[in-house]
Amino acid sequence: MSNKLIVGLDIGTTKVCAIVGLKNENGKINILGVGSKPSLGGVMRGEVTNIAKTVDAIRGAIEQASKLSNVDIGAVHVGIAGEHIKSFQQSGVRIRKNSETEISKEELIEMNKEQYHIAVEPGSKIIHAFPQEYIIDSKFTTKEPEGMPGTKLECKYHVVTGRLSAAKTIEKCVENAGLIATDVIVEPIASAYAVLSEEELETGIAIIDIGGGTTDLAIFHGGKIRHTAVIPFGGEIITSDIVDAFGILPKQAELIKVKYGHAIPEGTRSNVIITVAGIGDRKAKQIMEKNLAHVINARVKEILNMVNDEIKMSGYKDKLNLGVVLTGGGAQLKDLSNLVEFTLGCEAKVGLPDPHLGIGLVEEVRSPMYATCIGLVLKGFEDMEPNQNENTRKIKKGDKKPEVEGGGVFRNLLGGLKSWLRDEDGMSDFNDK
Repeated sequence: MSNKLIVGLDIGTTKVCAIVGLKNENGKINILGVGSKPSLGGVMRGEVTNIAKTVDAIRGAIEQASKLSNVDIGAVHVGIAGEHIKSFQQSGVRIRKNSETEISKEELIEMNKEQYHIAVEPGSKIIHAFPQEYIIDSKFTTKEPEGMPGTKLECKYHVVTGRLSAAKTIEKCVENAGLIATDVIVEPIASAYAVLSEEELETGIAIIDIGGGTTDLAIFHGGKIRHTAVIPFGGEIITSDIVDAFGILPKQAELIKVKYGHAIPEGTRSNVIITVAGIGDRKAKQIMEKNLAHVINARVKEILNMVNDEIKMSGYKDKLNLGVVLTGGGAQLKDLSNLVEFTLGCEAKVGLPDPHLGIGLVEEVRSPMYATCIGLVLKGFEDMEPNQNENTRKIKKGDKKPEVEGGGVFRNLLGGLKSWLRDEDGMSDFNDK
C-alpha cells in the first residue's frame, strides 16, 4: 500500500472541513482523518471576511483530523469559491509559419499561455483558460490538433477569473494557521471530480453545489467544462428566511431546517407540528411542518430559477443528457431532487463520493457535504509532484513516515493557478516548498 498522504481543506461559509486521505493499491482513498469546525462568521458567501475567525476554524478542523489520523499536517490542498469567480468565452488565434509542419504539444501550451494576457476587470486575474475545440485553417474542428498540419490555428477557450485579493486572503488564513497552501482549487470543479464519472462528463451533465453561502454551477459536455457560475445564495439564506418567518433563533432555524425541512410542501405531513423553545421566558412556538416547507420552497425555487437562467445562457440547456447532480450540504434537503427536476426539466440526483472511497472513516464522509473536500484530496493525488519537502506533511514521531508528495496544480482543469498568484515582479505568493 502507498504511504503517500494528501490533506484537503474546504473553507466554507458554514464550516471548515479537513480530510486526510491515503491512496490504496486499488486507487481508492482511505480516509484516515476528518475534522470539521463551524466557520464562526469568518466566511460570507464563500469568501473569507474575517481572517482571525477563519484561522481559528481552520486550526480546529486540522487539529481534529490530525488527532484521528495520527498525522502532523503541514500542507493542504485548499478550495476557493465565492461570487467573485466569473467565466466567459474567448477565442485565440495563431498563424503558423510553416503549414507543412505538424502542430506540436509545445505550440498548444504556448497558445494557452497567451490567453492569460487578455484584458479582464481591474483586480481580477485569469485562473485558467480551458481549451474547448481547435479549428485548423477555418474548416477542420478537433479536440486534439497535435500532429496535424495547417497554417491558421484557432481555439475556443472557457476562461475563468477570480479576484486576486480573495485568493491571497485564503493563503493568509492557511499561513496563519501554521500550514502551507500547496495548491488552490476552484471548489465546484473539485466537487465534480468527486462525484462525476468520465462517462458523465463526456455525455453532458451539470453539477449544482449548494453550499452555505453560494450555489455553484459547472456544466460539462464532450469531456470539457463548458460553463461555470456562482449564485450568491445558499443554505444560509434559507435559514435566515425561517428566522424571519417564525421569529426564532438562527440555531433553532438551522436545526428544524435540517430535521424537518422539505423542498416541496406537498411532501410534508399535514398533522406534524414542530415545537421550538421560546426565547427567554417566552412561550414555546409551534410551527406546522407544511408552513416551514412553504418558506423553504419559495427560496429554493428562486435559487433554482437563477441556476436555470445560467444554464440557458450557457447554450447547453438541451445538451444535459444526464441532467444534473446535486452536491453540498444543501443537497440533503428532502424532496430537493423532485423540485430540481420540475424546475429545470431534467433528471436530478444527489451525488456522493462513494466510488472513490476505500476504507477508514468512510461513513463519516459519505455525504454530499463532503464532496468538495474529497475532490480536493483526489486532485491532490492526481497532480502531486515527487520530492516535496518532508516537513510539510509527516506521520507523528514513532510511526512509519509516509512518502510525502504534494504540489502540482489542477493540470487538466486548473493548471497555472500559482502563476496567477504571482506578483508583477515574478515572485510567487505561494510557498513552492
